[in-house]
Amino acid sequence: MTARRAFPLEAYVGVYFLVYLPNVIITKLITSLPRGAGVPPLTGLETLPASLILNAILTYLFIWFAGWYRDAHTVTVGGRTLPVPTRYTVLSGIGTALILFTVPLSFTFKGVSIPFIQLLMRGDILIIAPLVDLIYGRRVRWWSWTALGLVALALAITLHARGGLNLPPLAILTVVLYTLGYFIRLAVMTRVAKTGEPASVRRYFVEEKLVALPLSVALLAAVSASGIGGQSGELGFGFITIWSDPVMVWIGLIAVTLTAISIFSAIILLDVRENAYCVPLERASSLLAGIAGSILLAWGWGLRMPSPAELTGAVILIAAIVLLSVAPRFGAAGRRALAEAQ
Repeated sequence: MTARRAFPLEAYVGVYFLVYLPNVIITKLITSLPRGAGVPPLTGLETLPASLILNAILTYLFIWFAGWYRDAHTVTVGGRTLPVPTRYTVLSGIGTALILFTVPLSFTFKGVSIPFIQLLMRGDILIIAPLVDLIYGRRVRWWSWTALGLVALALAITLHARGGLNLPPLAILTVVLYTLGYFIRLAVMTRVAKTGEPASVRRYFVEEKLVALPLSVALLAAVSASGIGGQSGELGFGFITIWSDPVMVWIGLIAVTLTAISIFSAIILLDVRENAYCVPLERASSLLAGIAGSILLAWGWGLRMPSPAELTGAVILIAAIVLLSVAPRFGAAGRRALAEAQ
């Protein structure tokens, strides 16, 4: 309790924003600007393999040096005790693998702005969060339902201004897989890990990453090895050729930020309070990073500035986040909600 009051959930959200912002900027830059005279920018698929491999290495190093592996379920093999996932964290790892694949990819579609694709993806998750709460019998309070109405309004404004989705097929698939992955992840989190105990956060994080990181890399490798379509060639470059390219310095920075993002995301989402409270805080932070990153990219590198409709939708979505952050702190119902969570 004392530690939570000293460093509240909103503070973790702020740190999450600070590590997400450089991830957005670097990813967009290396997939938008030429790498030299006559050398085109990388595609999203070309950056994915190396960034995920480095992310896996850094995550496992963190788990080891931070000692988080001690809280995981274990099995003894040849006299050595090894952490292992349960059937639930295996399922969550599959969902997380989908997220790991789609988030970096969402920043790279030509003609699709970061704020627009993020609004679609974040809006979907905000709708899913209270549904998962209802499935598991958790109470969803009035401020969560009001926030859902604001999310629907933000999506409607942005889609109307754009004249519909008008997204490439791969972008639509990215949104669908991202949403599915988050639904699986939130369902498992709610069932096994939202207990309020720090050890449950560490246990879930370790066991999920044991599955999610190698699975995401293996799926990319399978597509690359298939030789089908242009995607396999791009992934082949990302697995083999890119390691000798100077852009690896920036890929390394992306991997560092991805590792930090995954740690703070787990801390926020696994807070004992309902998903309808935790998820919007985490999603809003990434949305703000996307908006801020787009503005900085427009100012500093001449990329497209977010449209008025996209900014309006983002403001409405942020208003929903403010409501979710502030409303529980006022009135008898809010005080009871906070007391229940604590």
